[in-house]
Amino acid sequence: MSIPFELPTEDRASSPYTGYTRAHWEAVADGLLWAAWRWSTPGRALLDLPGRPSRSGVRSDGLEGFARTFLAAGFRVAGADGADPHGWLDRYAEGLASGTRTPGRDDTESWPLILDHDVQGQPMVESASVALGLRLTAPWLWKHLDSGVQDRVEEWLRGALRHVPAPNNWYLFPYTVAGFLESVGRANAETAAARHRALELMEGWYRGGGWYADGDGRAFDHYNGWALHLYPVLDAHLGGDTDALTRYGERLRAHLDGFALMFGSDGAPLHFGRSLTYRFAASAAVGLGALTGHTPLTPGASRRLVSGSLRYFVERGALTDEGLLSLGWYGPHEATLQPYSGPASPYWASKAFVSLLAPADHPLWTAPEEPAPVEEADRVLALPAPGLLVQATRADGIVRLHNHGSDHVRPHEGESAAEDDPHYGRQAYSTRTGPTARDNVPDNHLSVEVGGRSSVRRRVRPLGAGHGDGWGWAASWHRPVFGSGPPMVPGLRVESVTVARGPYELRVHRVVGAPAGARITHTGWATGPEEPLTSALHGLHGWEPEAETVRAPQGTAYVPWAELPRLSGSAGGTSVHVCLAALTGGPASVPAGEAVAEVVPGADGVEVVWAADGARTRVSFEPVAVTHTRG
Repeated sequence: MSIPFELPTEDRASSPYTGYTRAHWEAVADGLLWAAWRWSTPGRALLDLPGRPSRSGVRSDGLEGFARTFLAAGFRVAGADGADPHGWLDRYAEGLASGTRTPGRDDTESWPLILDHDVQGQPMVESASVALGLRLTAPWLWKHLDSGVQDRVEEWLRGALRHVPAPNNWYLFPYTVAGFLESVGRANAETAAARHRALELMEGWYRGGGWYADGDGRAFDHYNGWALHLYPVLDAHLGGDTDALTRYGERLRAHLDGFALMFGSDGAPLHFGRSLTYRFAASAAVGLGALTGHTPLTPGASRRLVSGSLRYFVERGALTDEGLLSLGWYGPHEATLQPYSGPASPYWASKAFVSLLAPADHPLWTAPEEPAPVEEADRVLALPAPGLLVQATRADGIVRLHNHGSDHVRPHEGESAAEDDPHYGRQAYSTRTGPTARDNVPDNHLSVEVGGRSSVRRRVRPLGAGHGDGWGWAASWHRPVFGSGPPMVPGLRVESVTVARGPYELRVHRVVGAPAGARITHTGWATGPEEPLTSALHGLHGWEPEAETVRAPQGTAYVPWAELPRLSGSAGGTSVHVCLAALTGGPASVPAGEAVAEVVPGADGVEVVWAADGARTRVSFEPVAVTHTRG
């Protein structure tokens, strides 16, 4: 697709994988800012971008446009040591004065007040971007504002310190506001309390291995990188706090050790979790690690990932003809969105421009690009803390994520099928496929059917994860819930184990407590009929002989309509069901139906013998355990 603004000439000598240099990053930032500023109010306080409004309303959406583009401008100017050839900071200075003159008033320019998250919370989110933009550009913007404007901006920002955030990463928004106020000599007990409370919560949410839960439940997704790591590490870096940078930087390093494998060779991040319309913000943690030195990656591998992700979206329709980021994935895509998403929401992608804080002579920009982790070798990596299993294949550059631990169900919530979320409830996600829409047949999903009613998976309880040389596993159990009739069947539960090896996924399910006459179905990967992908699903035990192909007319974020394989079988009491799935970039060298030579059911599990080398994988239950021995 054509790009609506000019980019520099590619440099394939220093950037053999992407062609992108630091100049490309500056050009994309400038292009996004030019396009967005066409929609500003006369006083420049709001950027009213076109598109469907969010549930917070158009005034909040206008503030979002100002705040999130200010973040891009802040990284752009600070990274250039104050150079601002397009005069971005003058625009934001004028908008700060206009927006804070009479906050809360229903006029053309006034910003909405910051209130509790359940009353009028979205401005609290945007306050963090305003504060971070001000902190980044303080020598060239804040210090030159009229003292009255400074006081008004401070008073508006303090609304974030005086109201209740949502019980998750939102606590880092007042933390970031307080960090800015303290950096410009406006610290007090209120700022100290906001920072202490956020860091206190972070300790409870940290689950080890570089992974934070997004709140008290088990939500693990891209918010780890673009929020839970970004704000405290960047705060410590900007403030020169070496102790905090060591503490939170080492957690970032641990996170990147696994997260770096979650980008495909085409630059795509995993299509998993909420707020995916933020797109290349997924690379923010990689850039931050390179900037601060808290990363296991070489500078060349870091640039390969961040530039690959940026280019992936720039070239695949993420930009409208006017140069705006659309609400979606490639182009507009309603099923990707959440109710809180408005026209300016995609501009949280601005967080990726944290890479620009590395100056032009930084190794991130001067070292030649090196292969991404997925391009080096086939890998299977278990992440026990979040309950995830990552499977990457070098030949086709595809990364798959098997979800046995993340569900986005809050601790106080019941398990309602009405809240089924395709971005968490499916058992597998990838860099080349997206989940099907809620009203279509779900992909990568085991459903128990009782009385003609199909179940969904809501709360995911991890049962363990591990890996060895070239293979890995993860397991979980869930209680099937139903959208009509009784919401649950007493005693019914499903235990699921995924074993990944090469391009193959051995999927083993034990259904416990199924009533007589129950049926089960299991689906594979959803792909478009014209895509160069093969989605295979082969029953090995407990399934009827042949998989059928079913259609998803609403498609995915990747294709306008999709098809997927589905297995069916009978259940009742306790039963074990085994199948082999695969998603490959073209036909697999060995079809899924021929990859396993033998299946040996046992009293407490199953053993399979792999055809290629005679290796044996045994999955047992009570307790769940997986062993793999060479042939």
